[in-house]
Amino acid sequence: MLLWFQIFLFVAGTAALLYVSRGPLRQPGSHGFYRFFAWECMLVLIIVNLPVWHVDPLSFTQLLSCVLLALSIWLPIHAVRLLKAHGKPTEARNDDPALYGFEKTSSIVSTGAFRYIRHPMYTALMLLAWGAFLKQFTWLTLALVLAATVLLFLTARSDEKECIAHFGDAYRDYMRRTRRFIPFLL
Repeated sequence: MLLWFQIFLFVAGTAALLYVSRGPLRQPGSHGFYRFFAWECMLVLIIVNLPVWHVDPLSFTQLLSCVLLALSIWLPIHAVRLLKAHGKPTEARNDDPALYGFEKTSSIVSTGAFRYIRHPMYTALMLLAWGAFLKQFTWLTLALVLAATVLLFLTARSDEKECIAHFGDAYRDYMRRTRRFIPFLL
């Protein structure tokens, strides 16, 4: 019964991800293209680990997993709020039709988490992936979390190229002042 439920979750989850990624998937090399495959890795990682999600809840790895998962919820909410409030999204921005509404910013956001890292939402996705991975170590889950991490790195690099194309030297300056994922480090 559990296997059928996992298969159902995978099919439903993939259908939903395909729907929200239909624009980016038409543009190989775009940040949304890589992000879709990172999302798929995370979907499989979560589904594979569902049976052990609450096993030994007070172990170090489970507690660390909970911290990473909590941060993975807070960080994108924080980032989207800042993008909407300070990025001044505009439908007039049509340089990339695959961008979601909140991504169509007309100015660079450099407050809140964006003051320290360029990609708080991709950082959140990495936290989600590693938090899900910590639920159970297997070679499959290790491969999935490493693939998701690499795909999110490619997502960020592609996003940066797109931002340079749109914002020019102002974004290059922003890149010199911030880190990609981890404040002061990476």
